Amino acid sequence: MELELHRDAEIFDDLCPEWNALLERSQCRVPFLRAEYQRAWWAGRGGGEWPEAELCVVTARQAGRLVGVAPLFAARNRDGRPALLLVGSIEISDYLDLLVARTDVDAFCQALLERLTAADAPAWEVLDLYNVPAVSPTRAALARAAAARGWAATQATLEPVPAIRLPGDWETYLATMVEKKERQEIRRKLRRAEAYEPAVTWRIVDSGQYAPADGDALLDLMALAEDKARFLTDAMRAQFRLTLQAAAAGGWLHLAFLEVGGEKAAAYLSFDFDNRLYVYNSALDPRFGALSAGWVLLGYLLQWSIANRRAEFDFMRGGEDYKFRFGATASAIYRLQASPRLAAAELGGEPAAEANPQEADHFPFGR
Repeated sequence: MELELHRDAEIFDDLCPEWNALLERSQCRVPFLRAEYQRAWWAGRGGGEWPEAELCVVTARQAGRLVGVAPLFAARNRDGRPALLLVGSIEISDYLDLLVARTDVDAFCQALLERLTAADAPAWEVLDLYNVPAVSPTRAALARAAAARGWAATQATLEPVPAIRLPGDWETYLATMVEKKERQEIRRKLRRAEAYEPAVTWRIVDSGQYAPADGDALLDLMALAEDKARFLTDAMRAQFRLTLQAAAAGGWLHLAFLEVGGEKAAAYLSFDFDNRLYVYNSALDPRFGALSAGWVLLGYLLQWSIANRRAEFDFMRGGEDYKFRFGATASAIYRLQASPRLAAAELGGEPAAEANPQEADHFPFGR
């Protein structure tokens, strides 16, 4: 493998077609690793999460073909150490990983660690990879590559990531994946919405229809919740606008609004990507709490996903109770660390392990 280190953000544009083609062959095919998302995240530094950061993207080629990308940046991590982190870390990108085919992951991890010790690499103490899916082969491959160099490598579980593997029809979903009490509650809420006055309607804004006003409507609705109002700083609002534009440009935006008498009552921002709906954020006008507007719109989204033959409905990070009441089961995401200078005890976590093959049905990313 021939590896090259890139410091200029133009790499996201320069490599965009190759980058996204590699993602299609990669072990973890998620929207957060698309070149347009990565470019948008870097432009806003995660909504201001990393105001002081230096780009350090490593690419690998074999016979001229792009076979690996480590989209990294250098910054002081949450432990205060000079670190290399994945572009997208930490708060607003639910799944992250290296871009590499499963068959190449060991060779790429070995070559990557070698390249990161070169004189032109940023100064760092720890390679600190957040939000890596449980079944990613990076978990074990990075540990093997680190051990071969005498480095410490650890992993730590971060958060559950609940998702629903969708059956072929709505009634089968209700009958087999939802408890009786919740099944009755979902049906009752949907029937009430159908009979509600003024009329309840919903619509999807997809990539071809998106306009900036749609994004502003989502953000305004989100800001009606006190916790989200605090979260939506000016920098984070700008980041969301960049993300929405990137998703629309890439063709995987899925923005749904529930309206009551023409007024927006609830919204779900999702990414419709690789035959899965990734539920990214939600918003609710508390005036429509009696309608259970959030539940109603979630029910409509599930019906749409099943009718359109999506394989999975992914709630992504967070163990909120409602996700399991709708029939989700959870896997997890991990933090992986490797260091040439620090001992495992200093890094924290546990020794890195092989991915659990039993979780492959939940994360069918790799080919």
